[in-house]
Amino acid sequence: MVDEGKNGRPWADYELDAIISDYFAMLGADLAGVPYIKARHSAALMAKIGRSHRSVEFKHQNISAVLSELGLPWIWGYKPKSNYQNAIFDAIDRFLTRQPAILQLTPDPPLAISSVGLFVDPPIPTSSRELLPKRLSRLLTKFDPVERDHRNRALGKAGEAFVMDVERLRLIAADRADLARRLRWVSAEDGDGAGYDVLSYDPHGSEQLIEVKTTNGDARTPFFLSRNECEVAAERPTDWRIYRVHLFATKPQIFNIQPPLVSAVHLTAETWRASF
Repeated sequence: MVDEGKNGRPWADYELDAIISDYFAMLGADLAGVPYIKARHSAALMAKIGRSHRSVEFKHQNISAVLSELGLPWIWGYKPKSNYQNAIFDAIDRFLTRQPAILQLTPDPPLAISSVGLFVDPPIPTSSRELLPKRLSRLLTKFDPVERDHRNRALGKAGEAFVMDVERLRLIAADRADLARRLRWVSAEDGDGAGYDVLSYDPHGSEQLIEVKTTNGDARTPFFLSRNECEVAAERPTDWRIYRVHLFATKPQIFNIQPPLVSAVHLTAETWRASF
């Protein structure tokens, strides 16, 4: 039953903990392909904490917005809305600290039935990013999506396997099965030092050097580039490209970025090599 006295009042910690736990239960079912009914979850939650349906739905969208910033998958039915109550950041921090396995989610490579519809336009670069709430900035520092994706080797390999499948299908569809047979998973066969992961071809037989960057987050999730990757991009700008695989755990899509990189992304120095 809705408690009318709660209308317009901030959510308490126990209410936020309850809705975040339920949200992740639904998200886990989504990722596992297990059907569930959102309305039943909402009704049970409303009965438990006394919040209105509108309030519960809006908070679900807030959670989606935070997960999007964190480079994590979110429930498609709850479009992200970023009009946050600050306490939600602490509540998500509590949940992820207790359940760290969620941060290392590595889905099996999805079967690329076709490359049609997978490729989308890259995000448009912005001159500056909207100032984030301080608590959200702290959350991003603690659960850094760039560092997390970079260290998740299984996720990276799954994304590369997916791209191999996509490229094979693309070449076969272009009536170039001969080129499809020449595809090479360079990072798996030769190691990571080549400056790209997959050797593919365009339908005319020209080489395409594909560096695969994979995330479970959305298109704007940042990523690392190595010095070697940037150098190969500069040396072979016509051939080299990034395949940014995003939404990998839920609905994989790809956009590509070609040199010059500075026209498509903001490059920020993160680390320096110190020598004597």
